[in-house]
Amino acid sequence: MTQPTPRPKLTRPGKPAARATRDTAPARAGARRPVAERIAPEDALLICFYKPYGVLSQFTPEGKWQGLKDYIDLPGVYVAGRLDADSEGLLLLTNDGKLQAHIADPRFKMEKTYWVQVEGTPDEAALAALRQGVVLNDGPTLPARARLLNPPPDVGERVPPIRERKSIPTSWLELVIREGRNRQVRRMTAAVGYPTLRLVRAAVGPYSLEGLAPGLWKQVSAR
Repeated sequence: MTQPTPRPKLTRPGKPAARATRDTAPARAGARRPVAERIAPEDALLICFYKPYGVLSQFTPEGKWQGLKDYIDLPGVYVAGRLDADSEGLLLLTNDGKLQAHIADPRFKMEKTYWVQVEGTPDEAALAALRQGVVLNDGPTLPARARLLNPPPDVGERVPPIRERKSIPTSWLELVIREGRNRQVRRMTAAVGYPTLRLVRAAVGPYSLEGLAPGLWKQVSAR
């Protein structure tokens, strides 16, 4: 029998739970990422969080960057697939190790949708190159889906605002990829001549930012 999908629960930043802070150490080069335990399906939690700019994909703050503990007060949940501190958008967290691996592991090829504000206006040749795959310093990317977004997405102004040059316009494109290389989207747009100014992850597989504002999270069905 199909389980009913719970109504999204929107939650504002609150006081961090002690266990969440203790169980999630800062990410360091070569360090093992915190992994959730495998649990019974009926106990699985899946959290969609709209990560603002300047927040790390870990509970502990580091340097000038905030940690998730300033926004999420649930103990026992871990990040499933990271998002750079200078990027915004959807970050998934779960207490289920199997689900965490399925979301984060590139072998499962879960699509990730990004809204990208770039310097200039990509022409059809640039979009075609992104669709076919571009060559980066760590090898060619897989084919992607790419299109201009007109009108641009309703994501408000970034805090702090991006740096724009008055003589060069900016535009938004949607890029859908199935890989998870380090800073891949930024490197892809730079490779075709259009540097990324702002990056917002809009969706991971079937999960999206719908109904969320920056800094808020909701619980969704883990099935």
